[in-house]
Amino acid sequence: MRVLVTGGAGYIGSHTSLALLEAGHDVIVADNLSRGSARALDRVAELAGRKPAFARADVRDRVAMHRLLAEERPEAVVHFAGLKAVGESVRDPLGYWDNNVLGSVNLVGAMQEAGVHTLVFSSSATVYGELSPPPFREEFPMAPTNPYGETKATVERMLASVAATRPGWRIAVLRYFNPVGAHASGRLGEDPNATSANLMPAICRAASGGDALAIHGDDYPTPDGTALRDYLHVADLAEGHVRALQAVRDFREPATTINLGRGVGQSVREVIHAFEQASGVRVPANVAPRRAGDVAVLVADPARAQALLGWKARRSLEEMCRDAWQWHQRNPNGYA
Repeated sequence: MRVLVTGGAGYIGSHTSLALLEAGHDVIVADNLSRGSARALDRVAELAGRKPAFARADVRDRVAMHRLLAEERPEAVVHFAGLKAVGESVRDPLGYWDNNVLGSVNLVGAMQEAGVHTLVFSSSATVYGELSPPPFREEFPMAPTNPYGETKATVERMLASVAATRPGWRIAVLRYFNPVGAHASGRLGEDPNATSANLMPAICRAASGGDALAIHGDDYPTPDGTALRDYLHVADLAEGHVRALQAVRDFREPATTINLGRGVGQSVREVIHAFEQASGVRVPANVAPRRAGDVAVLVADPARAQALLGWKARRSLEEMCRDAWQWHQRNPNGYA
């Protein structure tokens, strides 16, 4: 297929763009480069042996989205573009509603006008909140505890309404848990210059002589007091998007929600230990206060992904740590 990838120059978007190219699809990346990097796309081209097309465009620009879809005429869209940090969303909720919700409304409106009705949407496990016991299943109620999760839940509801009222739409909503790691080549990874409070880049910085890692809270109701998360390798996640794109037109419902995770919860301290084992480097760490908007446990029930997509995360926590450390060592300043 000919696929438009919004936010395709970012961390997950670049890995997915590569996976789509390797699967034989033609890729057009749209990114405003506020958090992504054009150099990431150069490396995607290097690894894939062919270039994705690129348009510097912002999904909040309605005119630009209409023009892009009319000119490029993709058959499907994979939508990553948006902001994604819980703590940042607490500090700047308006920015998150502007980027994540307004941008998605503009994109879907442009798709409707252009007759492009196949969409894979990048959602998040943060929509689950704490109302239901983990592991989380897709039918559990949405109860986000932070503005980032609220924006994702709002876009999910919008997409469900569109699919229910406009004929022809086929939508896969992918709720993924905690992506970490990097491409095994060491050429693609999470750019440390982007605004991010993610655990693995912080571990890598601490291991390479930066500030000690801040463990945000050691008094959660978990075995060691630190937050439990379902970590999955970004390459597994990218493969999940390719599978969803290939399967979405065969789903029974016009809009289908699918968890992408390993179904295994690991604490911050367990991840630190795994990293030290994989790298041979000690990670200095200090306990810091909890962050606003964080929950104690986020773990997936991945059964639906296996049933509908034939997808299962294959890479171990050790591989996630090894690949993240290789990326950081080879690219200490990211793509800069």
